[in-house]
Amino acid sequence: MKIIFAITGASGSIYAKILLEKLHQYRNQLSEVAVIFSQNAELIWKHELGEEPNLFGFMEYANSDFMAPCASGSAGYDAMIVCPCSMGTLGRIAHGVSDNLLLRAADVQLKERKKLIVVTRETPYNLIHIENMKLFHMAGGIVCPANPSFYSCPQSLDEACETVVYRVLSLLGIQHYGYKWGEKK
Repeated sequence: MKIIFAITGASGSIYAKILLEKLHQYRNQLSEVAVIFSQNAELIWKHELGEEPNLFGFMEYANSDFMAPCASGSAGYDAMIVCPCSMGTLGRIAHGVSDNLLLRAADVQLKERKKLIVVTRETPYNLIHIENMKLFHMAGGIVCPANPSFYSCPQSLDEACETVVYRVLSLLGIQHYGYKWGEKK
């Protein structure tokens, strides 16, 4: 599976960090991971996590690089994740704005009818957010809010965040060993 992983400047860099770790862990199910940071994503990452991002050798493309493979449907990416996804990014995707690589790659996924998952990180929602989520959903996207579940009885912040990350992996079709409802822990 070839996937695009975009990271925006929304709060919630911990989700992106854990998702990168899990993609690395399950890399045997992936043929390629292309990483794109929005303009503010690395700044927020460093602020929230106090460290540089570890991309585990995945290929990073500049958000200004319209020559990157993921800018075209002919490159054949299977899915894209935007995590965390700011409401500004979601709104631009929902309205077809594609003035950077992240937005263009998302537009390509929608036009090619490929899986596009956004892990939104905002609370509370205003009506504009809700309408943009509705429009995005109607265009074929999947909204997976960064809302941890607690039925697995997480014992740490990382474990709580993993409940969202494992949900994303499931949506991608990646086989994982994360908690699933009805299974013993």
